[in-house]
Amino acid sequence: MCIRDRSTWDLINIMAARKITEVVVHPIVLLSIVDHYNRMAKGSIKRVVGVLLGEHLAGGKVDITNVYAVPFEEDSRDPKIWFLDHIYHEEMFQMFKKVNVKEKMVGWYSSGPKLKLNDIQINEVFMKYMPEPVLVVVDVEMISQVGLPTEAYLQVDEVNENGEIDKKFKHLPSSVGVTEMEAVGVEHLLRDIKDVTEGSLVKQIYNKVLSLKALIGKMGEIENYLELVMNKSYPANSQIIFNLQEILNLLPNLAGEKTVRSFSVKTNEMMQTIYTASIIRTVMALHKFCLLYTSDAADDTPCVDLGGRRIIKKK
Repeated sequence: MCIRDRSTWDLINIMAARKITEVVVHPIVLLSIVDHYNRMAKGSIKRVVGVLLGEHLAGGKVDITNVYAVPFEEDSRDPKIWFLDHIYHEEMFQMFKKVNVKEKMVGWYSSGPKLKLNDIQINEVFMKYMPEPVLVVVDVEMISQVGLPTEAYLQVDEVNENGEIDKKFKHLPSSVGVTEMEAVGVEHLLRDIKDVTEGSLVKQIYNKVLSLKALIGKMGEIENYLELVMNKSYPANSQIIFNLQEILNLLPNLAGEKTVRSFSVKTNEMMQTIYTASIIRTVMALHKFCLLYTSDAADDTPCVDLGGRRIIKKK
């Protein structure tokens, strides 16, 4: 690996980049990556690669606001054979720099949908242009429609049991952030997708179902990891085990007497409210039906006027 001389500015950026705690991706970034995939690799096993532009914010956040594609090819049979057009990348960055000086190179993206063996080597190439590049893997297909389509990673060096340095990717929390202008644009795009006739209750139920599916998926990942650790296929990570133990400790005790009584009281109150609302709706519907039925006889002669309405007089 080629070791480059770094200036004081590079060293300061390295220290700042190691404090990265979260990656924020904007909707325009996701749309650009999906468009890049649809134009170049849709319907194939290929993936697309590009550069992420943005800035480092306070609190260790990386705000990704723009992207551009980079020509990339790789051999599906041999992951060690790949090509990245760095000359095209340098020329594109100079043009983007003229448009917005504040946007810096903060990392690169891949359409994955998962990490691959040659990602470490590709990341080493991008380290020549930025101290600590962030890798964002985007699931462009998003078949499950559960959770966010982004996974963020940062390369770290770890010392193994033999005293050698291993290069690995560390997972970073990722989220989607929008500005006011982006929120308006996304709302216009979603008008053609969402059904405006659906009520708020339907949307709430749909969101709850998606949340439960996401929870089931995360529980499945935890189960698979623990099984691999027990089978000694994966080395045990003390930080992951600690987090799992903390999650279990935070679970509420639902078998307690006070908890059971509280759930029963709240459930009864909710059922009473639903029962009362059903009766009110039934009475209102019956009242509306009576008005419609009696209005047909308003112009008939053999009728009796009662309170401003006309009732059919029985013979």
